[in-house]
Amino acid sequence: MNIADALPTFVAESGELLREMEASLLECARGGATPEAINLIFRSAHTIKGSSGLFGLEPIVSFVHVLETALDQVRLGRLELSADLVTLLLRCKDHTEALVSHYGGAVDAAPDAALAAAGARLLEAVYGLTGVGGASGSAPDSTAPAAASAAGTRLWQLQVRFGPDVLRGGMDPLGFIRYLKNLGAITRLEVLEQELPALADLDPESCYLGFDLALRTDADRARIEAVFEFVREDCTLTLTPEAPESPAASSTAPAAPAAPARTARAAPEASAAGRFLRVDAGKLDDLITRVGELIIAAAGATVLARRAKSDELTESMSSVTALVEQVREYALQLRMVKIGGTFARFQRVVHDVARELGKEIRLEIRGEDTELDKTVVERIADPLTHLVRNAIDHGIEPLAMRSARGKPAAGTVTLNAYHDSGSIVIECSDDGGGLKRERILAKALERGLIASGQELTEEETFGLIFEPGFSTADNVTNLSGRGVGMDVVKRNIVALRGSVSLASVEGQGTTVTVRLPLTLAIINGFHVAVGRSSFILPLESIEECVEFFPEPGRDIINLRGQALPFVRLRELLGLRGPAKQRQSVVVVRHAGAHVGLVVEELLGELQTVIKPLGKAFRRSDCVSGSSVLGSGEVALILDVAAVVRRAASRGQQVTELTA
Repeated sequence: MNIADALPTFVAESGELLREMEASLLECARGGATPEAINLIFRSAHTIKGSSGLFGLEPIVSFVHVLETALDQVRLGRLELSADLVTLLLRCKDHTEALVSHYGGAVDAAPDAALAAAGARLLEAVYGLTGVGGASGSAPDSTAPAAASAAGTRLWQLQVRFGPDVLRGGMDPLGFIRYLKNLGAITRLEVLEQELPALADLDPESCYLGFDLALRTDADRARIEAVFEFVREDCTLTLTPEAPESPAASSTAPAAPAAPARTARAAPEASAAGRFLRVDAGKLDDLITRVGELIIAAAGATVLARRAKSDELTESMSSVTALVEQVREYALQLRMVKIGGTFARFQRVVHDVARELGKEIRLEIRGEDTELDKTVVERIADPLTHLVRNAIDHGIEPLAMRSARGKPAAGTVTLNAYHDSGSIVIECSDDGGGLKRERILAKALERGLIASGQELTEEETFGLIFEPGFSTADNVTNLSGRGVGMDVVKRNIVALRGSVSLASVEGQGTTVTVRLPLTLAIINGFHVAVGRSSFILPLESIEECVEFFPEPGRDIINLRGQALPFVRLRELLGLRGPAKQRQSVVVVRHAGAHVGLVVEELLGELQTVIKPLGKAFRRSDCVSGSSVLGSGEVALILDVAAVVRRAASRGQQVTELTA
């Protein structure tokens, strides 16, 4: 196995470790600097350093060695984990992430040299020295050993024998030997060949070698054993100290040969690890595409079976359709991820922005187990980042103002997610000063967005925030004041077939609500028709279907004693031709509001693959996509949120129905 083939896995696993490191550092910044948190941060750095050594990525090893040394000093209580040090460690984490992406082949751009300077400041904090320079963040060879020599060195005799399967696991035995050089100097090295079979019996994928070496280092037994952490189950290791230890070292390691390091891990842990498999995201996307084409093909075959009037063929296609539906459900579940991972990343945003503005702010996360499509998660990250930064900058008041209003010194930004009517709802709220309606109206009048004397509802007033270039900030800062951002947020969300709205109470806070589809690929739909045109409604948004009995001059119907406003789909989309005598009402819901949609035919449920809109329909706010039916006909997918808004804009009072 070519070890370079494992580089993508190294990048992915390092990314997870760096996210864990960042989360723990932020926890420490909030006063949670427990030994467990500090040890987790140290282990993350140590693992990344070890993995980098196996791949021969020396720039990463050198930089992370500085980070690891500082964290070791924190663990031993020799260095205080102050707020400034946490900020410095976070910048080192950022540079490590850039190094991993660059040298791991994920990105071509060289890491920012400014971030590398954080390593020099870290050395200064630990040793009172300066060093680390350049974009790669390489530390001078003599810096760390010289500083560490004060603690005393000793000579260790190591004998390591690798198991036959270590190569199949993607590990390079020589990589471990190279990595030991980061701990000290190898004064003797002998290759053990006793297990090497005859040439005819040699398996090129098996390992038969071992090493006997002497290592002079100031590292203790635990740090040396940790080098072989990745192959604990595939090697035996014996350590024997020869030189007297310094007092600090002798307190942590016995002066006797160590037991073999090959130990079996707990069965439940091994079992759990075997349940997961990393899959390339591109392959997963290709699978979803193929499933979509399979759905269209199965629908077409079902139509042909009905035309042939063959009961056996129709029944067989019914079984195939049921299986395709199950495959579709399982395939989409593979792309569903919890939004908690995205939410957790905003802890860093809150920490950095609050520090820059001199505010005390905490982030509350709710609904982190809510799942949605991976593609949606990736594309919602940037809009959410802007909303969070906006809440911190514009929403949360300065300390003096909060105190005058009787609020806690620490402001709160809350991210919440939940499912509703087949959509995911994400709320970004703050307990700040809220929006001033009069100020928004004055700014809109100044920019010509509204006419003098024009009356706007509260929703329409707050909707002005999303106009391009709109800003009520007095000063331009690094974070705000240029009127760029909220219009981009709305544009990005609408591009995901979503919607965004804003509610605010002056003096109490603001909430921005984002509604998004759970998936961008395949949906369960309900097929309706008006004249010769076909339409699809998302099945999750439908409450019921009833026969339409219009009352002359009224745009509401009586639904079990309750008034229900309705919209005629023929009029809504400007469809020509005479309407059929018999019509039906499809009752749809969105954000608690209900509206009746008048159609002429109810054609039943179906699975549908979402296709992008053609140019002719891109300006229609009531259509969110298109789909190809089994007959080859193209059907438009209706945007229920836009339909509800259109009903409200006509002066119809959309209502919440009771059971």
